[in-house]
Amino acid sequence: MLRSLSGRFLILTVLFVMLAEVLIFVPSVARFRQDYLLSRLERAQIASLALLANDMIDADVEEELLRNAEVYNVVLRRDEARQLILSSPVPDEVSATYDMRMDGPWALMRDALTRLVDPAPRVIRVLGNPVREAGLLIEVTMPTEGLRVAMLDYGRRVLALSLVISVITSAFLFLAVRALLVRPIKRVIGQMQNYAAAPEDTRRIIEPTAGITELREAEQALKTLETELTNSLRQKERLAQLGGAVAKISHDLRNILTSAQLFTDRLEQSEDPTVLRLAPKLVNSITRAVNLCESTLAFGRAEEPAPRLTMVPLAELVGDVIEGERLAVGDADISFSEDFPATMTVRADPEQMHRVLLNLVRNARQAISATGDPGEISVRGEETEDAWMIRVTDTGPGLPKKAQEHLFTAFQGGTRKGGAGLGLVISAELVRGHGGWLSLEQTGPEGTHFVIHLPRRPDAMRAPEPRAA
Repeated sequence: MLRSLSGRFLILTVLFVMLAEVLIFVPSVARFRQDYLLSRLERAQIASLALLANDMIDADVEEELLRNAEVYNVVLRRDEARQLILSSPVPDEVSATYDMRMDGPWALMRDALTRLVDPAPRVIRVLGNPVREAGLLIEVTMPTEGLRVAMLDYGRRVLALSLVISVITSAFLFLAVRALLVRPIKRVIGQMQNYAAAPEDTRRIIEPTAGITELREAEQALKTLETELTNSLRQKERLAQLGGAVAKISHDLRNILTSAQLFTDRLEQSEDPTVLRLAPKLVNSITRAVNLCESTLAFGRAEEPAPRLTMVPLAELVGDVIEGERLAVGDADISFSEDFPATMTVRADPEQMHRVLLNLVRNARQAISATGDPGEISVRGEETEDAWMIRVTDTGPGLPKKAQEHLFTAFQGGTRKGGAGLGLVISAELVRGHGGWLSLEQTGPEGTHFVIHLPRRPDAMRAPEPRAA
C-alpha cells in the first residue's frame, strides 16, 4: 500500500489536510478566547446594571451575580466616573491585563497559545467597551481556569472535526487519483508488457487513448518508440535473411571463381599478344573476386569460435605469414623485416592470430604494390608487465581519408579499390576475442602503423572498442 502511487497520495493528502487544519486551529482558538472574554464582559455588565437598578441588593445576591458572570469584581466607568459596582475577594495578584478594544489578530493568537500551554491558575484583568453604549469602559477581574478548560474542549472538537474532514477528503482524492492517474498508468504498463512479449507484432503497438494531456503525450512518445523498434527489428530480420542469402551465393560463386582461376593459368601460356596482355588483369580480377567471397563468408558467420589460448612463439606466427607474402610479392621491390626477441611467446589462438597478422601484412603489401615504388614491411614485438604489443608497419602511401573514418566498419572501411573492408573488421573482432584490441597508431605519406594489444593476464581489463586514429 505505501509503495503504490495511490497509497502515498492518500497519506500525503491526510498530512496536508491536517496541516491546513492546524493553520486554521490557532486563529479559531484565538477567536474562541476573544468571544469567551467578551461574553464575560457582557455578563458582568448585566450584573452591574442589575445592581444599579436596585441599590438594596444584599451581599448574597451580589455574590450570585459575580458567580454567574464568572468574575471577581466589576468596574464600570460612566460619565468619566469610575465606579466599583461589584466586588469580591481576589485570591491572587493580577498576572496580566488584556484590553479587548486594542488587541490585533497576532496579539490575540499569541495570548491564546500562551493560555493553552500554561496550566497554572491565574487571575487576569480584562478591559472592554460596554455593550449598547451603556458606559465608557467596563473592567473585570476573573480566573483563567474556566477559560483554559473551555479552550481545550473547543480545540478537541476542532481537531476531531478536522480529522473527519481530512479522512473524507483523502478518500475522495484517493478514488479520484486511482481513476484518473493510477488506472491509466497501469494500462500503459500492461500494454508495454504485452508489446515486450512480441515486439515484431505491429498489432501490439499502443494506441493513445488517455484523456489527460501528459499521459497522452507519454503514450504518443511510447507509440513512436515502439513503431521505430518494430521497424528496426524487421529491418534486422531482413538483413539477416539477406546475409544468409549472400553467404550462400558467395560460397557457390567462390567455387566457380576458383575453377576459373585455375583455367586462367593456361591463358598465360598462350602466344597471342592480346591474351598475354589481358591475362594478368583477368587473373587479378578473379583473385579479387575470390578474396571478396572469402571475406564475406568469414564475416557472415554467426560468430567466431572462442579462441583456444596457448603460449605460441611469435617467431613461428610471423615467419609463416611473411614467407607466404614473399612468394606473393612477385617482381615488386618489397622487403620484410622482423624485430622481436627470438624467445618471445604470446598467449593466443595460433590459427586466429595467424589470420590477423596475415590480414595486416597482406594489406600493407598490396598498398605498397599499388604505388609501384619500393617499400618495407616490418613486424615488431614488445613486452610490458601487463601486455604484449605486436606492431605491423609499412612505408606505403598511408590510408585514404575515407578509409580512416570507417576503418573498422564492414563494407565501408576498404583500403584499396575493389576491397570490401572486411579484413580489418574481422581482425579487430578476433583480437577482441583474445581480450585485447587492434588500433591504428599512425598513417600518412610516411607509412601506416597498426598495433595489436594482447593482455598478459587472463583477468586483465578489456580495452575500449577499437577506433581509427
